[in-house]
Amino acid sequence: MSADGRAGESAGAARFLGEQDRALLSRVEDAGLNASAPPQQRWMDGWLVRLSPGKAQRARCINAVATGRQPLAQKLAACAELFRALNLPLLVRITPFTQPPGLDSQLAEAGWASHDDTRVMVLPRLAGAALSPGPAPEAGRWMELPPAAFAEAIGSLRGSSASARAAHAERLRSSPVPYRGFALVGADEDQILACGQFAHEGGLVGLYDIATAATRQRRGLGAWICKRLLTIAMNDARPEAAYLQVGADNAAARRIYQRLGFADAYTYHYRAAPAAPGTP
Repeated sequence: MSADGRAGESAGAARFLGEQDRALLSRVEDAGLNASAPPQQRWMDGWLVRLSPGKAQRARCINAVATGRQPLAQKLAACAELFRALNLPLLVRITPFTQPPGLDSQLAEAGWASHDDTRVMVLPRLAGAALSPGPAPEAGRWMELPPAAFAEAIGSLRGSSASARAAHAERLRSSPVPYRGFALVGADEDQILACGQFAHEGGLVGLYDIATAATRQRRGLGAWICKRLLTIAMNDARPEAAYLQVGADNAAARRIYQRLGFADAYTYHYRAAPAAPGTP
């Protein structure tokens, strides 16, 4: 069961959750788009088309951020050629901000499958939040990592391929907003115990790539990493609010974030193009 109690609920239409300030959530969506921008992207008649070869779906999908003027079928056909040439699956990311609002229904009727129901969680007031991390639950050395080293660190924890790690490093190096990535490294400095990073823009700080080694889970490292990152971000630029993205079915992570003060703000999911006739 998901942390909000809706067992077995499908992604359905992307929606707002609760009564959060919609203007703030619009800023969060913009910040998330900027923080996930790969160098391989282009603008196509209202669509932000991303073509990264990496693992992150948000960097290799279509974001329909404006209505545009061309017929839907024409735009989808043009995008299909782009994605096919790069051997990438054709994906559309659906949010409450997607334009036109009926795009999700149109894709569903055309046989596009929905997957990866995701929650965007927001901590709307960082000032006064209980963020003191205290000592680390595990002995190790806390260190800041440059983009390539961080991509390797998170890739090692996730078991990502070499090509996915390289694409992640490239995206971090070329990001239009600055990232700072950190890791807690074991005593022998060969094992990454936990890692995470944040991106800061316009009074918002986003937490990304929070991960803990399988052998160190359920020991408080996830919460400690989040508090440490938010404390550093507060010292850097005094952001007013924080956000993050987490799978709707990741109940354990969502409980950690809820204890830190984050609340579900809105959902998004992906639509995948149906396989062409004759495709295995």
